Amino acid sequence: MVSSSDGDGRLMKKVLGLGYWVQGFRCFPWLAVIFFLKDGLSVDPSTLQVLLNSANLPMVGKPLYGLVSDSVYISGQHRVPYIALGAFLQALSWLAIAISRSSLSIFTISIYLLLSNLGAAIAEVANDAIVAEMSKQPPSSTKQSSQPSSSGNLQSFVWIASSVGGVLGNLLGGIFISRFAPQSTFLVFGLLAALQFFITISISENSLGLPKSPSAGIRKQLSELLVALRKPEIAYSISWFAASYAIIPALTGTMFFYQTEYLKIDSSILGISKVFGQVTMLLWGIIYNQYLKSVPPRKLISAIQAMMAFLMISDYLFVRGLYREMGVPDSLYVVIFSGFLEVLFFFKILPFSVLIAQLCPQGCEGSIMAFLMSAMALAFIVSGYLGVALASYIKVTASDFSGLPLGLVIQAACTLLPIFWSSCIHDDVKSKAKKKD
Repeated sequence: MVSSSDGDGRLMKKVLGLGYWVQGFRCFPWLAVIFFLKDGLSVDPSTLQVLLNSANLPMVGKPLYGLVSDSVYISGQHRVPYIALGAFLQALSWLAIAISRSSLSIFTISIYLLLSNLGAAIAEVANDAIVAEMSKQPPSSTKQSSQPSSSGNLQSFVWIASSVGGVLGNLLGGIFISRFAPQSTFLVFGLLAALQFFITISISENSLGLPKSPSAGIRKQLSELLVALRKPEIAYSISWFAASYAIIPALTGTMFFYQTEYLKIDSSILGISKVFGQVTMLLWGIIYNQYLKSVPPRKLISAIQAMMAFLMISDYLFVRGLYREMGVPDSLYVVIFSGFLEVLFFFKILPFSVLIAQLCPQGCEGSIMAFLMSAMALAFIVSGYLGVALASYIKVTASDFSGLPLGLVIQAACTLLPIFWSSCIHDDVKSKAKKKD
């Protein structure tokens, strides 16, 4: 006979699995957006990068969404309604883009993309809060099989769900771009988000088995958030994490034009490259859950940071033509190395989110996780703008990539810098205890 707690755990996993899968699948329309901006609206590399990074501005507001989610209950619920709202806003924006065939301008599509990311940010905050809440619950004999403990199982589960969505989204995205108009891609994702909305509103939050916590006002919740952020182990760790992204000048727009305009890499190859990257994300979730949970976060995250710099040097050698001289096809390098480097930036999130979930005080999980994701979103925006400045400095344009090798060397050097102050990352208490033993 199945206990009610087992049923709660399975339903919770279905809700989270669907939510994170859809968020991973968001790469499906975004891949079409990149090509639409380049080919349909004829933007240059710097403009493309500015538009894509500016579209992430709603992600910076995550702490506000987290405070509201933690303190404002809707019909006695404070997580599921926000997931539904996020799905609704995404459906609305992508469907609007799909039907605005002749009236789409840079300004119009920017507004719709901002609305889409606002919905995605709200949904992510609610989903992340559920994960943080459940990860703090101690395992029991009745729940151990269905509700993962704070050891990182639930984080790995949602990571895998998101990665599976990313694999499928990039795979189908590459196919759709080569065979259909971009609007068809936007329509498909809009309908998927609408389906998520209707599924979510049919679920009662009480059936998920979430821990009960009294409703608190936004002012009280903000006070608790500020108290938590004053804790050195939280403040220093998040500061390092955000800075480790912000300090890197991203050259994504420049590399996209280099691959498509200079190397003439087909869109299907770029789709396969992103699929390869998402597969490695999926494997990373499995490997971390099985073998790396006991590794101190500082050591693991620093190793990932160093690997990022190493692959950027590899990109330098690629642009200089070394691999081509060795007989390695450009398309093969783009699929494997470029695809892996693109997702390697996100490998740090899994061990770091496990660490923060353990440090997060009871009652403000949504606020803390939202603040973390907001800091990361702001860091990516800063990184993107720094990349535009670097591209201008090295004089890279849509047709002249002679300065790209120098830009990649500068990028790699900036990536190595955060390792020198990695002591800011709080070492896991569990890991320290094991060392003493």
